[in-house]
Amino acid sequence: MRKTEPETGIIFLPGLCFCDTMPCSFLRRIFFCPFYSSFTEMQMPMIFVSKCLAGSRCRYDGGTNLVPAVRALVDQGLAVAACPEELGGLPTPRIPSECCGERVRNREGTDVTAEFEAGAKAALQIAQENGCETAILKARSPSCGKGCIYDGHFCKKLTAGNGVTAKLFLRNGIEVLTEEEYLSRL
Repeated sequence: MRKTEPETGIIFLPGLCFCDTMPCSFLRRIFFCPFYSSFTEMQMPMIFVSKCLAGSRCRYDGGTNLVPAVRALVDQGLAVAACPEELGGLPTPRIPSECCGERVRNREGTDVTAEFEAGAKAALQIAQENGCETAILKARSPSCGKGCIYDGHFCKKLTAGNGVTAKLFLRNGIEVLTEEEYLSRL
C-alpha cells in the first residue's frame, strides 16, 4: 500500500523506501506533478558505503561491522559497497593499521600508506562512477574514519583526524557520514 504526505504530495511506495524511518534525501521518491497531472519518478543519487557495514567479512580480523540499516540500503539498490583496504590490495584478515601523522603503519611497523592511498583512489572511482554524493563510512577506521581516528599507538586512544579514504572523499565533494552519524539521522 502506498502512503502520501499531504504537505508535500510525495508518494512512498513499498520496496522503494522505508517510509518514516529514513530521511527523504536517501530515498527514491515519486512526486505528483500538478503541471503534468501524472507521476514522475526522481532517482536519488547512490550512496557509497563501507563494505564491512553492509555485512561483508572484510574487517582487519576477518569480521564484520554489520549495521542492518546500511545493509538495507545496499539490498534496496540505494547504495554501493566497497572496502578501500581490500581495493588497495591488503588481504583479509590483515595486521591492524593506524594513521601515524600522514603515514599509515600496521602494528608490526610496516608502512602501508601506498595500499591505503591506492584503495582510497579506487573507492573514489567507484563512488564517482555510481554518482555517489554521500558516503557512509566506518567510524575511527584508518581508511574510513571521519572526525576522529585511532592515534597510531595501537592503544585504542582516539585523536582528531580523518582516514585516508574519508579525506579523499571530502576533498572531492562527497559528504561523509560515519555509521553513527547516519543512524542518528534515522
